[in-house]
Amino acid sequence: MPRSQRRLIASIVLIVFLGLWVWGAATIGSHLATAPKWAALIFFVVAGIGWAVPLKPVFNWMNSGPED
Repeated sequence: MPRSQRRLIASIVLIVFLGLWVWGAATIGSHLATAPKWAALIFFVVAGIGWAVPLKPVFNWMNSGPED
């Protein structure tokens, strides 16, 4: 599969995944209103950085293989 097609597919996966990730983080974060501030801080730091871990294989696949 040409790299341009892999990038298109990976871009679609990225947009869908990030939309779901943000929705999930916001939903869980709204339930943390009564939690201690330190717990909310830890959650949002993990949620803000954690999205990259599941997408690393997608980025690697997108940039692998022969050029167009």
